[in-house]
This record gives sequence, C-alpha cells and structure tokens, in this order.
Amino acid sequence: MNKWLIAGLGNPGEKYRLTRHNIGFMVVDAVAERFNVGFKGGFESDYAVIDIFGKRCYVVKPQTYMNLSGRSIAEILGYFDILKNQIIIVHDDMDIEFGKVKIKVGGSSAGHRGVDSVISCLSFQDFVRVKMGIGKPKNIDVTGFVLSAFSKEEQSVLKEFVDLGVEAVLSILEKDVKDAMNRYNNKKICKEVKAICQV
Repeated sequence: MNKWLIAGLGNPGEKYRLTRHNIGFMVVDAVAERFNVGFKGGFESDYAVIDIFGKRCYVVKPQTYMNLSGRSIAEILGYFDILKNQIIIVHDDMDIEFGKVKIKVGGSSAGHRGVDSVISCLSFQDFVRVKMGIGKPKNIDVTGFVLSAFSKEEQSVLKEFVDLGVEAVLSILEKDVKDAMNRYNNKKICKEVKAICQV
C-alpha cells in the first residue's frame, strides 16, 4: 500500500496545547478525529495509522518539543519505509496572515525551528508543507507570540481554520499537491461570517 507520513508540529503538554505554535498538532488531531482513530505512543511521538483514499497514513505528533521534531519523524520514516517525497508537514507560519493556508513543496525553514529540525534530520527539504498562518506579533517578541494563546477573535473561528487545514491535507492525498495548491492557496477564513471564502 502507498504510505504517507503526515506530521503536525507542536510542543507536548497541556501548557502548550492551545498556543499558536501548536496549530500543527490541532490539524492532525482533527484528521484523526475525522476518521475516529486514536493516537498511541512510540518513536518519541504520538501517532495514528489511518487509511485515507487508499493510502496508509501515519499521522504523527512528535513529543520531543518543537526544536527536535525531526528526530521522531526520521525514526518513523525509516521504520515504516516511507518515501521522503510522501511526507506532509503541517506547521504555523508568522509570514502568513491568520486564517490563511499555504501549501508549498521544498524551500528553506524560513527560521521555523521545527521545520529546520526536520530538514536537518532527513537531509532533505523537498517535502510538502501545509503552512497555517498565525500572523505577525504585535509589541511582543517572536517567542512570546508563538507560545501565546490565540486571541478571542481568533478563537471564535479557530475550528473553521483547523478544518481548512484538514481539508488541505486531504486534498493532497486525494489527488495531488498541485491540485491542492490551486484549491487552497487562495483561501482563508472570513472572520465576519465564519466561513471559507476566496480573497
């Protein structure tokens, strides 16, 4: 069976559960919930095995903390013999406005420590990224911003935003990355109506 690794990046523990840096975890949690599958521990991660569109998907939340995310991803990749070009990494991105998703293949980490760890551990950067926009910080340092909770306004549409990330991931699996890019790279959540709309 065609095998894929879908990893959401974040930090383990209740302290970080609802922070901006953990939106990758939120998306893969929602993927597992969509298919009514639970996570189990192993490979320094929590992971679930789900068959989606005829593909065996290993849905992963590294438990190593963000800066060492690549360690568990590399371990799972090797153990289950998953090809490097069949990896989807879901993570937060400050250079994209809140509520907007961008799908990209390859490129640098752009300073994201989790992505940097994945690139370093795999010696490979041409994996698919589903970037979840969290916007730029205002009057606080970057670390404080990504480790802070979403604002009340953002929380009011957070579920819709996470669902948009889920749909982007599923679109990649259903057809291909190019089709998913065409469908989702120009979409965002409209805060006013709590719906997906074109911009």
